[in-house]
Amino acid sequence: MKKGLDAIFSPESVAVIGASTTPGKVGHDIFLNVLRGGFKGVIYPVNPNARSVVSVRAYPSILDIPDPVDLSFIILPPKLALEAVKQSIEKEVGGIVIVSAGFKEVGGEGAKIEQEIANLCKEAGVRLVGPNCLGVINPLDNVRLNASFSRRMPEAGKISFISQSGALCTAVLDFAADREFGFSKFISIGNKADVDEVDLLEYFYNDPDTEVIMIYLEELRRPREFIKTAKNITSGNHPKPILVIKSGRTTAGAKAAASHTGAIAGSDAVYSAIFDQTGIIRAETINELFDYATAFTYKSETPLGKIRTKVPAGNRVAIVTNAGGPGIVATDVTVTTGLTLAKLTDETEEKLRKFLPPTANIHNPIDVIGDATSERYEEALKIVISDPNVDGILVILTPQSMTDAKATAQAIVRVASTTNKPIVSCFMGVVDVSPGVHYLQEHGYPVFSFPENAAKALGALYKFNSWLHRESYEEIEIHVDSQKAKDLIQDYIKKENTRLTELECKDLLEAYNLEVLPMELAKSEDKAVKIAKDIGFPVVLKIMSPDILHKSDAKGVMVNLSTEQEVREGFKKIITNALNYKKDAKIDGVLVQKMAPKGVECIVGATRYPKFGPLVMFGFGGVFVEVFKDVCFRIAPLTRGDVKRMVKNIKAYKLLTGFRGEKKKDIDAVEKVIIKVSRLMENHPEIHELDINPLIVHDETSGVSIADCRIILNKK
Repeated sequence: MKKGLDAIFSPESVAVIGASTTPGKVGHDIFLNVLRGGFKGVIYPVNPNARSVVSVRAYPSILDIPDPVDLSFIILPPKLALEAVKQSIEKEVGGIVIVSAGFKEVGGEGAKIEQEIANLCKEAGVRLVGPNCLGVINPLDNVRLNASFSRRMPEAGKISFISQSGALCTAVLDFAADREFGFSKFISIGNKADVDEVDLLEYFYNDPDTEVIMIYLEELRRPREFIKTAKNITSGNHPKPILVIKSGRTTAGAKAAASHTGAIAGSDAVYSAIFDQTGIIRAETINELFDYATAFTYKSETPLGKIRTKVPAGNRVAIVTNAGGPGIVATDVTVTTGLTLAKLTDETEEKLRKFLPPTANIHNPIDVIGDATSERYEEALKIVISDPNVDGILVILTPQSMTDAKATAQAIVRVASTTNKPIVSCFMGVVDVSPGVHYLQEHGYPVFSFPENAAKALGALYKFNSWLHRESYEEIEIHVDSQKAKDLIQDYIKKENTRLTELECKDLLEAYNLEVLPMELAKSEDKAVKIAKDIGFPVVLKIMSPDILHKSDAKGVMVNLSTEQEVREGFKKIITNALNYKKDAKIDGVLVQKMAPKGVECIVGATRYPKFGPLVMFGFGGVFVEVFKDVCFRIAPLTRGDVKRMVKNIKAYKLLTGFRGEKKKDIDAVEKVIIKVSRLMENHPEIHELDINPLIVHDETSGVSIADCRIILNKK
């Protein structure tokens, strides 16, 4: 007897409960699909009103089947499905798949029945897929199970596909057939009453027939477990690539919020953070998803005899083409996918010059000219692949009157078989190049129709290899007073104070050794002048009002005040500006703060996202954060490696590294701030949103200055 997910993917016996004698009905067509697929086990139709289904003896119930049953496949409405589940458990099946709809997705009684079914299965230790799903497919020769809506049994391969959408699955299967694409396992998980992405990731990681995992993702039920599992899969002893297409990439998920972080953090920012933190490769389209999968199934045998995916050791790519235009297109896409054009050595260019016609271009991209024979391609590839500055090659072939596509494909295979460097091909066209395309596909070499597809696929390979070889860092020891912070937070909540003033933020941040610039509240001009003299000029004045969240909007900030007179005039002007902005605003006073030395303005923020936990943000700060949105998100807890990659991810990173003669900034200090904010959010779930903006980053070893902060607490 098979148990768990083995019973679902590799059953030796299947009972189809709800098998119908009427063609066109789901119960009839699914049963027929299992038969047509050539299932290697035994199939039992269950229908109390039929003697047989498609000439196969039918049984009134699963309990009447005389032999053990591994998988119970149920095609019944909710109430009848519940009874079928009870009988299946009594029969001691190993797994259950419910394809029927009408459960949680419609609410009401359907949702209650789904929960009852899930509870029964959990108690019995039986794994459940669905309800409301397409089904399960295993095309491998030793199983041949097509227990799904799809009439098409896909080719066998090394890729396992997970989809939350059943409707999408049929389209994907049709698309895969057109591209002669094979699968190891194929599953639609529907409502995820039990089995979800996390369970399947763990199963496919340990499945010897799965080399690449593809996911169509709508939402995660267990995001934190997903992160842990996915990271283990892409980083373990035998890492496997995970390719994801995520629906809903718009920014509509971002919400109106009091903090910059909350305003920018939409649902897509959360998922992008998950993918970046786990080494998952994200595709924008179904076509791109298959392009990447094609590249990741590209294998080679190492000197030790082990088969591994061919990935570029670096990002230096050479382009070999017989047409200038496509070469330029490939060049443009290459540099936008994290790759760079390789600088060929003088020796390589000299060899190319001797071999190629005078009109050929020996510089990268290498143009072997439209009349290139397969021999010319082969010799050029041999020369270029041997260049130590080249990590991979993109070969482009356009059909010309003298082009022999198949012979060129054979040449590519011969050269590629001698190296661990990937050679990705683009054979442009349909009819004329098809013999070459088929030859490459038959021999397991990736080939694409357009140069941009090939370049993106090569970029995906490089991205995954970079993840595999990412540098590890010793964790930073952080000293914090979490009890002091907890006491402060509880006191604020007790007073129903959920939007903290800068002074209150200062006390809370200092409990985590986050030093805020000296400041004090003034309620009069004289007090403002005294504070300024005590902390030292120059100073900054800021309006303090619970009714004014964004001080700059109200012209409630004045900087670089260097004399007593400037402070007096500034105090009066800020009060006037605040009341002009909001005449009934409650004014607590004016904050007098030490003016920070010059530096690069950044932002460190965090918001608590439902189910996902704290989402930490770093980016280019000041007033530009919502204009340029040059930010990067990660989900806490953060390692030092997470933080380093996070900081390097923003476009403005160059400003921290000594750009155009400027001194390098204190990046280590920035990283410590991010880690402390991550720890603060982890330890204190009462904090809903936090902004440190601007965080002014000074020259190397000179630290950072927290010039402004905003913290919002949960009301409960």
